[in-house]
Amino acid sequence: MTMPALPTREGERPETGPSVPHVQLTQNSPDEIRENLKHWMSTELPGTVIRPSEISEPGALAFFLDGALPPQGAVLLPPRLNAEFAHVHPDGSLHLSLSFEDQRELLLRGWGERHPLYSAQINVVMLYGPRTADELDVARTVIEASYRYATGRDRVAA
Repeated sequence: MTMPALPTREGERPETGPSVPHVQLTQNSPDEIRENLKHWMSTELPGTVIRPSEISEPGALAFFLDGALPPQGAVLLPPRLNAEFAHVHPDGSLHLSLSFEDQRELLLRGWGERHPLYSAQINVVMLYGPRTADELDVARTVIEASYRYATGRDRVAA
């Protein structure tokens, strides 16, 4: 199942770092939006464990599968490729793994970009940090698609 069609992101793309660490440099999420996003992710993604990222910069909040393996063929974030599926940077942007079809939708609608080290073995895309409540809703849609890709099931609202 692919994620629903996304609206086109308004405005120019933010500037991002050209290499590692791959961070968003402009148009960062306001504090309130970023905190709402982290709270939602911390309470609405069942079967996940939250801890420091194994790959991201210090301060990133990472989401791991809690003892389960992803579906066959799913490639999650390095270094293990089967545990961490998303992390939120201090600037509000995220790195996450998505199916190829969902990546295409994300890129086509201007909501993110591929990681500079992206390859068949490094399935990492950036979702730009949400700037408004409407963009927060879009971010939730993309994160739910990443969760579905990593777990093989839909998120069940509490």
